[in-house]
Amino acid sequence: MRILLAEDEQRMAAALMALLKQEKYDVDHAADGTLALSALESGLYDIAILDVMMPGMNGFDVARRARAQGIRTPILMLTAKSQLDDKVAGLDSGADDYLTKPFQTKELLARLRALGRRNMSFTDERLQYGDLSLDTAAAELTCTANGQSVRLGEKELRILEYMFSNRGQIMTREQLALKIWGYENEAEYNNVEVYMSFTRKKLTFVGSAVEIKAVRGLGYELRYKNV
Repeated sequence: MRILLAEDEQRMAAALMALLKQEKYDVDHAADGTLALSALESGLYDIAILDVMMPGMNGFDVARRARAQGIRTPILMLTAKSQLDDKVAGLDSGADDYLTKPFQTKELLARLRALGRRNMSFTDERLQYGDLSLDTAAAELTCTANGQSVRLGEKELRILEYMFSNRGQIMTREQLALKIWGYENEAEYNNVEVYMSFTRKKLTFVGSAVEIKAVRGLGYELRYKNV
């Protein structure tokens, strides 16, 4: 799961990033509201944590503009303000949840888990497409037509999870590189091609009618050949 953390206070941002990475989340940092909105527009994130008081654009405005653009990424708002009106303003701007500073890390993690479950479009940690069933917890891919299964490597799982969630859309190499490897990683685009090759071999192994189609000059698309 990839999280966007928008927090301008450096110590707080560093502490939260360390905590989230320790909990095995992928996390990117935006130091102001303008950068946060730009990052949200990329569509790469499963959850956004927005501080209210940020330079450039406050958290309320970021959430409001994101929702106006149809961005549905769950948003957790962080603020030092505890007044009811501020909480209402945050929720009315489009935030899904609200946490007042200072907070316990256990509560933050619990709220992130709740938002993650709310954002899932599948049940029991499974994604379905065509004749494929992807068990994200067990990292296992199964062809429902013949019962054949295969275990996935970490990058293969991340690629399929992302493409299952965005089926019907063409994913560019840049989007895939950012989603799977992150902003701070210097992954080359040929890494995407290498792991796409591995993932395609897993689809062939289970005998699925689903394929990852290369769209020349654009990127990759998940297609069900029987449709």
